[in-house]
Amino acid sequence: MPTFHDPLKDAAEASEALRGLAHASRVFDNPSDTYTVFGDLVAGVRSLRQVLDQVANAHLTHRGRAHDDDGDHLAGSQRALAAADELHHAGTLLDQVHDRLEAAFSHLGRIAWHPEPALSREARAEGVARRWISVVFLQGEEADEVLDLIDRDGTDAAITHLKNWDYGDETTDAALENGYVHDEPPTGALDRVVTEGSYTLTYNPAMGHVSLLRQHTVPLDAELDDADVVPAREAITGDGPLDTSTSHATGTAMRERSLRTSPATEEDWFAGPARTAGPTGQGLSR
Repeated sequence: MPTFHDPLKDAAEASEALRGLAHASRVFDNPSDTYTVFGDLVAGVRSLRQVLDQVANAHLTHRGRAHDDDGDHLAGSQRALAAADELHHAGTLLDQVHDRLEAAFSHLGRIAWHPEPALSREARAEGVARRWISVVFLQGEEADEVLDLIDRDGTDAAITHLKNWDYGDETTDAALENGYVHDEPPTGALDRVVTEGSYTLTYNPAMGHVSLLRQHTVPLDAELDDADVVPAREAITGDGPLDTSTSHATGTAMRERSLRTSPATEEDWFAGPARTAGPTGQGLSR
């Protein structure tokens, strides 16, 4: 809880809260929740603007006590003045950020979010449900090569290239066995998504990762284990289950042949409890 009188404790708590929000906001179960979150962010920017001014003023107020590491008062005073100037300049830039956020906030308030589409008529007629299995996930230098390919030749070329990791039934069986099956393609807020036929390409140049998923159909009357299908939200946040009966050797061989570990299965820097699913009805952003 904020103290409202101890800047050290309140700054630490604000930093931790933003760190938690960075984790929690990677996926929204209910898109109408973005309106509330965004409103809090706008208010936070206003407060941050005030903080910058007050920190800058503290440097000016106590400028007479400033020295450098060698005890030179003149040099320390100049540093304090320069720091205050930069902080005031940062506050001015935040005014522009606030204006852009206010404009976005206005647009958000005019969005009516409808429920996620139910199973398509075609799928019901065919008696199947659609799932997506992970074919390959790349990051680091391997992902950079594919991202360069996308810039140079387009997403079609990238999908064609990544299909080399798809071994057909072998990839499907490995994904089903190890829980790399999703109810929808797992994507983050900044991911770009392209679908070509039964394949879905997701990539994020900023984060440096690329993945390819393939659509897989299952009979509607087939009951899947909870461990067999990983909801897209859980696939991103790392809360999704894996089949605990799968041997380590099997999982390793599967990765070497066709699948790359999802970024969510790596160590989570933001480690925190899983969120509960949001409401499913139509939601307004206001």
